[in-house]
Amino acid sequence: MAHDHIGRLTYEHTNCCVIVAHPDDETLWAGGTILMHPDNCWTVVTLCRGSDADRAPRFHKAMECFGARGVMGDLDDEPDQRPLRMVAVEDAIADLLPSDRYDLVLTHGLWGEYTSHRRHEEVAKSVMALRESGRLSVQELWMFAYEDGEKKYLPRPMADADVYFRLPLDVWDEKHRIIQDIYGFDADSFEAQTTPREEAFWILGKGK
Repeated sequence: MAHDHIGRLTYEHTNCCVIVAHPDDETLWAGGTILMHPDNCWTVVTLCRGSDADRAPRFHKAMECFGARGVMGDLDDEPDQRPLRMVAVEDAIADLLPSDRYDLVLTHGLWGEYTSHRRHEEVAKSVMALRESGRLSVQELWMFAYEDGEKKYLPRPMADADVYFRLPLDVWDEKHRIIQDIYGFDADSFEAQTTPREEAFWILGKGK
């Protein structure tokens, strides 16, 4: 059964961070949540495409729309998705984060949001490892809760996730505008067609 938690972020979630593999992941999977809570202090860290002359400027324009601080890394993101050493991903995240303490961190699910992207999964596992080791202090860790039925359909939110809510139309319109007008994805692109109106997360509870 779906849980409608639109007002879920509270005064306890002042300092919030989104840690993703690629610029646009923050918008696709959590853009509505960011837009609906403009009074929170948001930092978005993306691990890839920092030297991409097209994507990097678009990412920073998106951050202006979100009123968020954006930080970019430059991990390998070639199509062959060669595995990265987990310690290298963990170190990259730790080096990019402006702080090692957050009230709330949003990041990828352990199996990603669709079948399949290795970097999404590596980021999720690395964030969990950083939290477990104490290198990253997080009060609550939320992981994106989406799936594509092993490529049977476009990614959709999991209805049984801990947090599941439908975005107001104006918020969804702005999220979609960022994907198309800022990131430059065509209307028939995977990204534009996927942009979910519902957002969903698994909550990993109170941390260190």
